[in-house]
Amino acid sequence: MKYIVVLGDGMADYAISEFGGKTVLDVANKPNMDYMSRHGELGMVKTVLDGMKPGSDVANLSVMGYDTTKCYSGRSPLEAASIGVKLKDNDVTFRTNLVTLSDDEPYENKTMLDYSAGEISSEEAKQLIEAVEKNMHTDKIHFYSGVSYRHLLVWEDGSLNVELTPPHDISDKKIADYLPKGENSEKLINMMKKSVEILKNHPVNKKRIAEGKNPATSIWVWGEGSKPQLAKFYDKFGLKASVISAVDLIKGIAKCADMKSINVEGATGNWDTNFDGKAKAALDTLTKDGADLVYIHMEAPDECGHQGNAAKKKLSVELIDEKVVGFLRKKLGEMNIDYKMLILPDHPTPISLKTHVSDPVPYVIYDSRRNMQTNLDYNEANGKKTGIYIDKGHDLMRHFIEK
Repeated sequence: MKYIVVLGDGMADYAISEFGGKTVLDVANKPNMDYMSRHGELGMVKTVLDGMKPGSDVANLSVMGYDTTKCYSGRSPLEAASIGVKLKDNDVTFRTNLVTLSDDEPYENKTMLDYSAGEISSEEAKQLIEAVEKNMHTDKIHFYSGVSYRHLLVWEDGSLNVELTPPHDISDKKIADYLPKGENSEKLINMMKKSVEILKNHPVNKKRIAEGKNPATSIWVWGEGSKPQLAKFYDKFGLKASVISAVDLIKGIAKCADMKSINVEGATGNWDTNFDGKAKAALDTLTKDGADLVYIHMEAPDECGHQGNAAKKKLSVELIDEKVVGFLRKKLGEMNIDYKMLILPDHPTPISLKTHVSDPVPYVIYDSRRNMQTNLDYNEANGKKTGIYIDKGHDLMRHFIEK
């Protein structure tokens, strides 16, 4: 038996006027997901426990079977693990976005125009973060480059007693009310202000402006955390697992949980990612590498949700259905391999809000050996209609494996 988790990040949504009051999952052409929903178990699961923020870190840990009330130590330490930064027990880490702010002065009057600096490339971003590190590092503070706009600040003996806001939560808003608060907040704000002067005339930004792209005008610090401690996935579930993702957060969870992290060329974390490559890598790890379970994470619907792009979010779901779910369904069937597939988002990222919410999400468990007859397509309303509800997201993985 092989186990496959297809995680469409932020795939769930609210009713959208552009779609006549229906959700993305209502209107997307997704015959493979719908088939599995009609012939599998459809229900709802609460992936973000009460008291936790609805981030992809908390939600994906939950889907992977980890009780975040016991193991969660922050988002950025997981990304540090992926980047390969070894943390000391007294290190505090922060996710450091490259963002586009408006030109208003002073800094507090600026508006968050783009939390991703125009989906800046990793190659361009690396040069910018290296410039920030060169000009701003100290004996205890260092910056490390990651993927696209997602980077890392490590502060030895830093403080976790801070209140920070994700930049994707404040798109098109003035930043004054969302600047760091708490211990060391002034130092963090000063770093963010200083980065503006470092980045302003950098050749990478000059080139981006000439090409009509958003420049990276500032760093934005959030997602604080400390060195993580996760139990090994194999020790919890007795399965050899692989993870496929474009983003450091999910790769970092994999490394901390001793799961194999597989890199796929052309994986971008957006709707133009290499879906075909991810699907083939999933098949290969199951059939050639001896993996029992593969966790395929696709960021695209979430990014489109943050951008408020309903059409691209719908396209993302359709591509996941065709190129990942459909491909694996066809190939495993041809190879006569028994499998179970779990399909779900980690959390909703509603187009109307452009940020995460903690609402329960619909899930499907399909078993190739069984022919159930629920006759319900995969969407939020039908998930609620079944009456099946898992109120602790970390219980879903064991339910999926052992049911």
